[in-house]
Order: sequence, then C-alpha cells, then structure tokens
Amino acid sequence: MQKGMLALAVGAALLLGGCGDKAEHATNAVAADVQAGVKSDVKSQEQGLNEQAKSAYLALVDSYFKDYLKLEPLYATFFGVNDYNAEFGGDLTEEYLKARHDFNSGYLAKARAIDRAVLPADLQLSYDLFIYDRNMALVDETFPARFLPMNQFYSTVITMVQLGSGESAQPFATKQDYLNWESRLDGFIAWLERAETRMKEGMESKVVLPRVLVERMIPQFTAQQVADVKESIFYAPITKLPAELSAEDKAELEQRYQALIGERLLPALAKMESFLKTSYLPAARASDGWWGLPNGKAWYQHLANLHTTTDKSVDEIHDIGLSEVARILAEMDKVRTQVGFAGDLKAFFASLSSEPQYFFSDRQGLVDGYMALKDDINKVLPKYFNVMPKADYVVKPVEAFREQSAAGASYEAPAVDGSRPGVFYINTYNLKAQPKWGMTTLSLHEAAPGHHFQIAIKQELTGVPEFQRFSGYTAFEEGWALYAEYLGIEMGLLSDPYQYFGKLSDEMLRAMRLVVDTGLHAKGWSREQAIQYMKDNSPMAESDIIAEVERYMAIPGQALSYKVGQLKILELRADAEKRLGAKFDLRAFHDQVLTSGSLPMAVLEQKIDRWVKAQLQ
Repeated sequence: MQKGMLALAVGAALLLGGCGDKAEHATNAVAADVQAGVKSDVKSQEQGLNEQAKSAYLALVDSYFKDYLKLEPLYATFFGVNDYNAEFGGDLTEEYLKARHDFNSGYLAKARAIDRAVLPADLQLSYDLFIYDRNMALVDETFPARFLPMNQFYSTVITMVQLGSGESAQPFATKQDYLNWESRLDGFIAWLERAETRMKEGMESKVVLPRVLVERMIPQFTAQQVADVKESIFYAPITKLPAELSAEDKAELEQRYQALIGERLLPALAKMESFLKTSYLPAARASDGWWGLPNGKAWYQHLANLHTTTDKSVDEIHDIGLSEVARILAEMDKVRTQVGFAGDLKAFFASLSSEPQYFFSDRQGLVDGYMALKDDINKVLPKYFNVMPKADYVVKPVEAFREQSAAGASYEAPAVDGSRPGVFYINTYNLKAQPKWGMTTLSLHEAAPGHHFQIAIKQELTGVPEFQRFSGYTAFEEGWALYAEYLGIEMGLLSDPYQYFGKLSDEMLRAMRLVVDTGLHAKGWSREQAIQYMKDNSPMAESDIIAEVERYMAIPGQALSYKVGQLKILELRADAEKRLGAKFDLRAFHDQVLTSGSLPMAVLEQKIDRWVKAQLQ
C-alpha cells in the first residue's frame, strides 16, 4: 500500500469519530483493512527480496560453473560440454594456480554477499554446498599437491590414455573432433614437461612418492612404447574413422596422427619413463605414509576431513575401524557355522580364497556372470526406488594397460547427453581375486543401485544449479554405494549364505580401510604391516590386498569415506524411521538422499531432518 493511500484511509477513520457504534465499527473495519494492506505490502516486499536473492544466487552459480569449465577443460568434456575439447588446461603452471585461487576466493566473497536466510530451502542447501566447496578448495591449496602430479592409481596420464582410446568421453565423430584431440594432445605433451619440473621441485622439498609407487608407475609408461605407431592406443580413433569423412580427410588425419604420436607423444612419454627410472626413483622416500612428508600429519588430517566431509579426528576414525572389524569378524564366523565348515575362520577364509568352485576359469565368463546378475537385480529395484536413472550401464573388463595396478572394480559415469551408457569395470587380470561369492555385493556397489544410481540420477537432475549436478563428495558417493550393499539384504539378494559372506567381506574391506589408511598415514605403519593386517582379517587375494594398500598410499584419506559415509546414511535412516514410525517410506527416503546431487554429510543431515519434520506436520 502506498503512503498516500495509507494517509487517506487514516483520515477517513478520523472523520467518522463521534458517530456512535456504526462509526466505531467502520473505524475498526478501516483499521483492519489498513493493517492487512500493510502486511500485504511487507509480504510483497519480502517476496521481492527473496526473488532478488534467488536470482542473484542462481546467476552466481551459473557464472561459476561456466568459469569452472573454462578453468578445467578436461572436466568439461566429461560433463558433456564440448566447447573446450581442444584445450588441455594448465593445472601445473603458476598462472593456473593463481587463477584457481582467485577463482575460489572471488566466488566465495560473492556468495557471502547473498543473504542465505531469504533463499528457498532447496537453494539454502545448494548455497551450503557452494560455500563448503570454496572453503575446502582454499584450504586444499595451502598444501603442496602440485609436487605430486601423478601416481599409479589416479593420474592425468591414465585419464588421457582412456580418452585417447576413443571409448571414453572425448568425441570422435567429425574431422573437427579429431583436430580437437590433436590439439589437446599437444597440451598433454607440454603438461608432461611441467610435471617433470614440479616433481623435481618436490625432490628438492622432500615431497615425493614412496618408492614402491614409483615402481608401479614405470610399467604404465613402458606399456605405451610400441614398435609401430599404429599399435599405440592413441592411434585407436584412426582405426574407427567416421564413414562420412572423405578419402582426403581420412588420409590427412592418418598422416597427422602418425606424426604427432610417433614424433612427439611417444618420445614425451619415454622421456617421463626415463626421468622416473633414473632421477625420481632414487629420490623416492622410504616412508609409506603421509606422515613422512613435511607437515604430513596436518596434511593428512585435512585430507581425511576433505574425503569424509566431517571433522572427525584421525584417531576417532581409526577407533571406529577397529570396532567395525571386530563386529564383522563375528558375523563372518556365524556364516562359517551356518554352512557347516569344520575349520576355524582363518581356514574358512583360505577355503573361500582357493577352492576352484568359487572362481571362474576364464575372463569372459566373469564378465558374462555380472551381466546375468544385472538382470536379477533390475527386477527388484522398483520395490525400493521411486526415482531410477534413465541411463543404462554395461559391464567391461579393465583395459590391459592398467589392469595390473587397477582396483578390482570401478564405475565410469554415462555421457550426460545419454549417448554413452555408464560402465561397470571389472578387473579380470587375476580371476582368483574375483570370487563368485563376492559378485552380488560388488555389483550392488559399483552399478545398481550403487554408483550408477547415485551418479546417473545426479547428472539427470533438472531444476538444480549445474555445479550441483556435477560436484561430488566421496563420503556421499561411496557411502551410498556401501549402503546399497546393505540394502541388498532387504532386497532378498543376499539370502544365500555365501553371497551374504561376500557382503561381509566387502564391508570388512571398508572397515579395514579405516584402520589401515590411518595406520599408514598417521601412525607410522609400513606397507608390509598394512598388508599383513588385511591378510589376518579377510579372505581377500594377496594381489588384491597389495593393490588396495598401494592405493591408500597414493590417495590418502579417500578410502576413509566409504565406511564413514555409510554409517552416517544408516544413522539418518534409523533416526527417520524412529521419528516417523508408520509414516516412514523407504522409497521416499531414498528419493531424499538421491535427488539433490552429492552432498557433504552435514548438509545431507540437514536435508533429511527438514524432510522428517515436514512429514510430521
């Protein structure tokens, strides 16, 4: 209501004074109208402020996401944004490091200028994500990760080999696509040179990898050296040139790729291999954990917080792990008794890890077994989920070049535009590391309803900021996947005692990780000590245990996220069931967990609490 109209209304009320009950009634009516008008005006103004804040926030995060893709062109390709497919990025240059700092600090300041309190509930959640990300990124850059640009498990080199195979996110459908990849390879060759420089700086600063990890990296580079350029995995896209290309274009691309790969790329990879062998390996450290680095314990505590999205101390996480290992061992012994095994638990482990009936005799049989299991799981999913991904997934063996050092299984997200399914990678290198009794739980974790559900649904979300669709938190994603294994019990997929043992075995792996990861990086454990602990407490194949321990050595803190995340999701579910009673709907709970993207644990807790309160109204 405008000021002039308010004055007229008050004036009219005064003129009616002295006219008895009718006048008093009229006065009260006018006053009520005035009050209602003021309230309406205030409400309108509040709504206007709310809309302004909402528009400002959405514009901010839209701008952020676009700028992020410019800064990280490789990520843009995996997100299905093809504007930067010709660019590699400069993640080891001083210019890049400054740009990244300015990017995060600048967007943090802009976000703090927006009043969170006037945003709608869904955007308050999004706002909390955004602030959390910027703060953690700024803390992360205070540690010298630039001196450790690669390892045997996760590295830009592995990513580039996968993209270069023509079977990943990099498109190869037009001539321009091929030229884009050629340009990106130029950037990668320059990156290899910068990586060597940064690793030399690390050698001077005593920030280097453990010796055994360097020994694992060297064969990955050796595998890229071929007698004939046409045998290189980077040449694979040329063997699949689109039929629509002219003969001239095909001949041109073949010539360009042969020159680029043979004269520049392979020599650059050989140079890095030589540097690793002759310079870096002798300078590698004898300690196996992050405690052996300058300020290593503080760095590790940060990484533990980063990956678990909690503020739990390393000691607390270690103790949780010891408790969980003891609990799961007791459950395993119950299975041993149930199936009538005569020996003790250690003998039961040995039997399950060695007897031929528990393993496939050929690689393809293992892959086919997972494809058949996919059908069985898909049949029961609708009973437990309202929301399911549109994208499908396929099962593939891990590529030969990395199978010796890769994990037993992994998942790759589908293309955002739906042109490529998700991939459930199964490592067929050592069939004795892939027991039949572990297949159900591994499929639940890596594929549906684990990683495939969580990641594909996140990518398919509408009505949420782009950064939210593509950001990720290990505790949420791995916690959900481990929760999906637990859900297999309720889904009736683990009624066979051996398959249930497989679930316990995988859960034991995640519990041992809490002990071993913290042991390696904060308590001075050696690689051999960590391997022995896992041998003593699980039926895992030794080759698998070694790959796991070396993975923890390479990416400290990441392995903590699985169990910490699962325990939080189970805690939130139990709390919701208790508070809601008969009103609790499991499918609705799963909707709440999966339909806002990947969340830090504290933000997920706030969301579930709001949902429970809404159900109780």
